[in-house]
Amino acid sequence: MTAAQQSREPSIRRYLEQPRGGPTALRIVLGTQLRRLREARGVSTQAAAEAIRGSHAKISRLELGRVGFKERDVGDLLTLYGVTDAAEREDFLALARQATAPGWWHQYSDILPSWFETHIGLEEATSVIRTYESQFIPGLLQTEGYARAVTRLGHPHGTARDVERRVTLRLARQELLRRDDPPRFWAVLDEASLRRPLGGPEVMREQLQHLIEMSRLPHVTVQVAPFTLGGVAAAGGPVTILRFLEPDLPDVVYLEQLTSALYLDKQEDVDNYLSVMDRLCAEAEPPAATVRFLESVLTALG
Repeated sequence: MTAAQQSREPSIRRYLEQPRGGPTALRIVLGTQLRRLREARGVSTQAAAEAIRGSHAKISRLELGRVGFKERDVGDLLTLYGVTDAAEREDFLALARQATAPGWWHQYSDILPSWFETHIGLEEATSVIRTYESQFIPGLLQTEGYARAVTRLGHPHGTARDVERRVTLRLARQELLRRDDPPRFWAVLDEASLRRPLGGPEVMREQLQHLIEMSRLPHVTVQVAPFTLGGVAAAGGPVTILRFLEPDLPDVVYLEQLTSALYLDKQEDVDNYLSVMDRLCAEAEPPAATVRFLESVLTALG
């Protein structure tokens, strides 16, 4: 048995038969598989780059799933790595085609920054999403009115059409929590995000009622970090941790900034943020107290 055959992962066929998560996740899977083949054959990144008439940086981006794949490049890499079985090569090439196909969010490319497109793609493949928000209700839990208020705040010079398209995109993302096999969604909200009257009292009232309804779903957990806590473990800002069932997809920490985002997948970084999230969940009000807390905020609104 060749090294390439020993390194062959049965998940390639599984991803073809049961694709989950769209092109972003598939790019990461394919990149991981190609990296394993390269390392099993003892091929350097420089030699791999020369085989596809590219650079070391291009191989790095391909193996991390940061860019799309050309079938010709995948074919040349497979040849270099000693993958000669026709059926196995076709599996890789078919996965490359799927990984290059546009996701449903491609129709919003005119208003969707590339750094957030990656987040949506990863979101589609998750099994667990854990998030902490200090200022706003998480996007996956926002009502249309609240999403519109947040969008206007973040894009004060945007046209009415752009604002509505951003709102429509946000609502489309929420279908993730309504599908037959939704991910587990666990959100910790700072009390400030509940008290800040974005969009006015009526919008906030509707938003709070929606949070109560969502928190009652079996796959959704909502906790509140009250003001009485003082400082909280995640004082550095909002944090989202994405976890996946597939072994080829490492946990990812998502840190959104004003005009960009950081994606951390090194185990040390992920472990640090998991520890922060665990402490935050332990310090926040228990999930069983969430509805009562939200109802008290509703009552204060009048």
